Amino acid sequence: MLGPGKVWKFGDDVNTDYIIAGKYKLSITDLDELSKHAMETLMPDFSKKVKKGDFIVAGKNFGCGSSREQAPLVLKHLGISAVIAKSFARIFYRNAVNIGLPVIECADIDKIEEGDILEVDMQKGYVKNATKRETYRVKPLPPEIQEILLEGGLVKYVKKHGRLPWQ
Repeated sequence: MLGPGKVWKFGDDVNTDYIIAGKYKLSITDLDELSKHAMETLMPDFSKKVKKGDFIVAGKNFGCGSSREQAPLVLKHLGISAVIAKSFARIFYRNAVNIGLPVIECADIDKIEEGDILEVDMQKGYVKNATKRETYRVKPLPPEIQEILLEGGLVKYVKKHGRLPWQ
């Protein structure tokens, strides 16, 4: 179970440059410092307001753009429990899973508002909106993906088990 956590809501087509601008990715290697700039184009004080356990909720095509792995990495570093969106750019989705950041596709994000408090059960496939007392069904993640996320990412999974989850 993830959460409870507060919702930070964004729209469609949030690209990796909005998540972490390339000008920082190339010049800042310290993850604490880099994370201070997460989402600043869309919400300048995001990194100061977000708390460990919070959720990002967004529209379609979250994480489009370049393949920069720093995009999901800064969100995870800030303590985001999961990104919940109508859909994800495939490279962002894969990078998020690889570093252990849960990404959940949910058709009902229009019912979720900024500031709502959510809980997520990835195994059972639901998002619970405690603020509105509503539950939204989501397609459970494949067991192999859940295993990777539970271990904190692909590298941690392989180090612990000595294999990939589908082997």
